[in-house]
Amino acid sequence: MVDLVPFASAALGWAGRLAKRGVIFTAAMAAIVFAQAFSGLSSQACAKTAASGAALCRIHVVGAENFYQNIAAQIGGPYVRVQSVLSDPNIDPHEYEPTISVAEEVAEANLIIENGGGYDEWMNKLVAASPKSGRIVLNAWSISPVKLPDNEHVWYSLEDMKAVAGQIAEALKKLCPSHAARFDKNLKTFNQSMEAIGARIGELAKRFGGTPIALTEPIFMYQAIPMGLKVSTPLEFQKAVAQGIEPPSSTMLIAQDQIREKKVRVLVYNRQTADRFTARLEELARTSGIAVVGVTETMPPGTTYQSWMMGQIEAIGSALGSSKAVAGKGAR
Repeated sequence: MVDLVPFASAALGWAGRLAKRGVIFTAAMAAIVFAQAFSGLSSQACAKTAASGAALCRIHVVGAENFYQNIAAQIGGPYVRVQSVLSDPNIDPHEYEPTISVAEEVAEANLIIENGGGYDEWMNKLVAASPKSGRIVLNAWSISPVKLPDNEHVWYSLEDMKAVAGQIAEALKKLCPSHAARFDKNLKTFNQSMEAIGARIGELAKRFGGTPIALTEPIFMYQAIPMGLKVSTPLEFQKAVAQGIEPPSSTMLIAQDQIREKKVRVLVYNRQTADRFTARLEELARTSGIAVVGVTETMPPGTTYQSWMMGQIEAIGSALGSSKAVAGKGAR
């Protein structure tokens, strides 16, 4: 058996020296170069292990975002080792820089799940720098049947995530055929749980369809539309916040007036892209008696994808039901 420790030590040592000089992404790439020296050996060992007995199958999965990791874990069960890159709900994903440890995980992964659509371009660079025979890379944006213009947040769409989950199951079956039946069973369970969430969205649509709401950015559009909610905030304002740039002053004035005059019933804001403009809207909403609901881009600790989505949906429902602001068509 080949001793991999010298390779790993060299990778960490050289990459660490680069990192101290402030070259974070370059250091991560350097770690990949060294990791390639032994990634082929480790993947061969994995293949032999899988061939020697079905119960020993173990697939290394890396999700660019933690909700993809969670879905893969639900479908793969004990036959996958899952890790995610983005998992801290206090970090703005748009400003993320990969670390050395992330580069190493990507280099060794058998299955990688990225969002795509321009959301996590850093993952494409890491994958390109660490080619590996037999690896499968899934791009959620490409897989998703529901896509909104200039809105890469496809994981907020239940239909999109069912499609992604299906592709994860297919990838796992290719990597570990002996447990195909288990993966299919787990996928069925996942889809059933999604149907329950979809039913709840349908109930809210019947009750609150047509109700005007405000958004700080377009992440929630994938659920606002099936709920039948009317998003009043100018799209230019939402897109500017999502891109981390100053929104046009005219759109800020419109968004403020809508809240001040209670033309919207709820303000939904993204906790992870908060800035002085969204903070102003949140403060104005609270002083104006408009319900405020915070959502996140990454999954909070101690949750599953389903409980995360359902929790936020229930929070929206409670806010719509309790708010005394102007009601839309069908609101009670």
